Amino acid sequence: MTKQYQYKTKPFEHQRQALIQGADKNTFAYFMEMGTGKTKVAIDNACWLFQQKQITHVIVVAPNSVYKNWINEIDVHSSNDYYIHVHKVKKAIYNKISDTSLNWFLINVEAFSRDSGIKAISPILVKNGQKCLMILDESTTIKNRSAKRTRNICKLGKAAKYRRILTGSPITKSPLDLYTQCEFLDESLLGFTSFFTFRARYAVMQQIDMGGKQMLFPKYYTNLDELEAKLKKFSYRVKKDDCLDLPEKIYQYRDISMTNSQRTVYDKLKQNAWAIINDEEVSFANKLTEILRLHQVCNGFVKSDDGSIQIFDDCPKMQELLSVLDESDGKFIIWANYVYNIKNIVKTLEGRYGKNSTVAIYGEISTDDRTQAVKLFQEDPNCRFFVGNPSTGGYGLTLTAASYVVYFSNNYNLEVRQQSEDRAHRIGQKRNVTYIDIRAQGTIDEMIISSLKRKVKISAETLGEEVKKWLT
Repeated sequence: MTKQYQYKTKPFEHQRQALIQGADKNTFAYFMEMGTGKTKVAIDNACWLFQQKQITHVIVVAPNSVYKNWINEIDVHSSNDYYIHVHKVKKAIYNKISDTSLNWFLINVEAFSRDSGIKAISPILVKNGQKCLMILDESTTIKNRSAKRTRNICKLGKAAKYRRILTGSPITKSPLDLYTQCEFLDESLLGFTSFFTFRARYAVMQQIDMGGKQMLFPKYYTNLDELEAKLKKFSYRVKKDDCLDLPEKIYQYRDISMTNSQRTVYDKLKQNAWAIINDEEVSFANKLTEILRLHQVCNGFVKSDDGSIQIFDDCPKMQELLSVLDESDGKFIIWANYVYNIKNIVKTLEGRYGKNSTVAIYGEISTDDRTQAVKLFQEDPNCRFFVGNPSTGGYGLTLTAASYVVYFSNNYNLEVRQQSEDRAHRIGQKRNVTYIDIRAQGTIDEMIISSLKRKVKISAETLGEEVKKWLT
C-alpha cells in the first residue's frame, strides 16, 4: 500500500517496514528504541495519510525538551508542503502556504496539566477531528493514570480519527504502564475498559503498610505472553541492536527550561558577567569565573567566592536525564563537568536503580578504583551507568559496553569532547552509539554546544569573545 510513497529522505529498512505496518491504521504504536528514527517514521506516516486525503491536520504532543525539535525534523523529512504552528509561539513557521499544505500543531505535554493545553487544541479537534492525526511522542509521559495531563490527553485524543504513540520503552517500571498509553489509542485494544480489571489480569497485588496506611503494590506479573501478543497486533517494535543499517554515530538534543529561581539568578549573573567581561582591567581568570558560574546555574547549582554552594531544587537537567535513561535498557556513559553534579547523579542513580548500577570516575577516585569501575561497567550486566568527568575519564578508557553517551554538561574544549565521545566509539564496539546533549534553552549551554558543533576549539582567549557575543 505504501510502495508508491515518495520519501523525501531515504528510510532504513526498519523504518520502511514500520511505515508499511502502521501507515493506514486508525491507531498504532511505534515502539522504536531511541536512535532508530521513530520521528521520521511518524512524519512519513502523516505525509502518506495527507497524500491519501485522509488528514489535513497533525497535532504533536511531546515533552517540553523535544517538541520543538519536530520543526527541524518536519523540514528534513516532510514530502509535502507544510505549515507549522507552535503552541505559545505567535509566528507560524512554514515552507510554503497553499491549499495543499499539511497543518502541524506542536504542543508540549506539560500544557495539559493546565487548561491551556485543552484550550489550544480543542478548537482544532472540534473543527478537524475526522481529518486529524494526533501523535503522542514519548508516550510514557502519560503512564500515570491519575495525573491531570493523562486524563486530559486521553479524553481529547478520542476526537482525532487517527492516533499514534511513540516511545522506545513503553514499560519503564511495570507492564501496568501500558494501560493509559493504549487507552489514548483505543481502550478496546487491550480488551479492558477498566484499569482495575486490566491490573487483575496481569498483576498479582499485595498490601504493604506505609506508615499506617495500607497500599497495594504488584507482587509479580502474570499472563505477559498474552499481553505481548495483544500489543503486536497494533504496534511495531524495533531495538537499536536490530538496526544494523544505522549510521555509526547518532546525535540528539534534549532541551530543558530552567526553573524560575534558576532563571532569576542566571539573569543577575549574566548582567554582572557582561560588565566584567567588558572591563579591560579585570583579569581573564576573574572573567572565566563569571562564565563558569553561568554554566553552573544551568546545571542546578552555583558556587560563591567563599566556597558555599547554592543548590536549585528540582533541577530540570536531572529530571531530563532520568527520562532519557528510562527510554532504553542499554548501558549509558554520563559526562558531567562538575564534581557536584557527578556526585549528585551517582547518588540519584544508586537510589533509583540500586547500589551496583553505577560506577564513577573523577578526580577523587583512585587509580585502582578507576580500573575496577571500568571492569565492572564493561563486564557486569547489572552495572548500567558510568558517570565521569570528561577531562578525567574521557581519555584512554575503553567503554564499549555503552551504546548511549549523555552529556549532562559539556566541556569547553573540542578535544575533550571528541576524546570523551570515542570512549564508546572505538575498536570493539559492535553497536551504534547515540550521543545526547542535555541543554538549557537560551543560556550559555547553547553557545558551548554550538561552538563545539562548528568544531571551534574554545581556548581561554576565544571563550571570552564567544561569551561576549552570546551576552549581547
